[in-house]
Amino acid sequence: MIRLLILCLSLFSGSSAFAEDPQSIDNLQQFTSLIRWSGVVFSFFIILGAWLFLRFIQSIVDGVSSQFAQRRMLMQKLQSFFQFFIYMSTAVAIFMLSFRVDERVLALIGGTIAVSVGFALKDLTASFIAGLTVMIDRPFQVGDRVTFEGHYGDIITIGLRSVRMQTLNDDIITIPNNKFLNEVVVSGNYGGLDMQVVIPFYIGMDQDINKARDIIQEAASSSRYIHLPKPVVVLVKQTITDNYLSIQLICKAYVVDIKLEKLFETDITLRVMQEFRKESIYPPTISIQSK
Repeated sequence: MIRLLILCLSLFSGSSAFAEDPQSIDNLQQFTSLIRWSGVVFSFFIILGAWLFLRFIQSIVDGVSSQFAQRRMLMQKLQSFFQFFIYMSTAVAIFMLSFRVDERVLALIGGTIAVSVGFALKDLTASFIAGLTVMIDRPFQVGDRVTFEGHYGDIITIGLRSVRMQTLNDDIITIPNNKFLNEVVVSGNYGGLDMQVVIPFYIGMDQDINKARDIIQEAASSSRYIHLPKPVVVLVKQTITDNYLSIQLICKAYVVDIKLEKLFETDITLRVMQEFRKESIYPPTISIQSK
């Protein structure tokens, strides 16, 4: 072990130290003797092959998901676990090919990991452990539409260090895994294709509330994006907005696919507004008081 410590310190000394101290040169030669150079060269081909294989799997998943929407969630979950397996297998294969594993290498690796965890790799290790916790505890899944710290979108990958979310504006957000251990995550569908969509409407206190409720119920139930096995509910309550009273009608309905959420919301809103005009149902009147 003493020789291993001397070996590690020698790697960080200057070039003049190597020239003046024969012991440092001997330690460097011992270190280089642990490296299997033919394996290092072959490792580059393994990395390239793993990258190409993952790209091939990605193209298959994208193709199947576009053709069979019902299988999209399953394919994305399988891809996430398969990608994790490829990363770990490639790392182990590169290590076994590039080094002659003996007690010296194992001791050197153990010391390096201990120092790295304590200092340089503290945050990375925390994210790695948090990533394992996320995959085991499963507060959300790949393909879920979630809300996290003001961001709203779909979980596309769960990696060793971070989670990637694609927002409805097609932005990709990378979130470290350890963020999810202390923050609240809201999942709208939790592994399912359908999801509840909440759409509020406002009318005046003197309007026909029952008629307005029936219009919203009909518009949601007849939408081509509706998931009919689940109920459509319209809730009514009196609310105060900017010091004036109004009636709020909240439509709660399930869209057949989370990808169609905004189209579903738009379809219902347009049809309800059109029927409100036909039936002379008006929004709250805002009175402007002069000072």
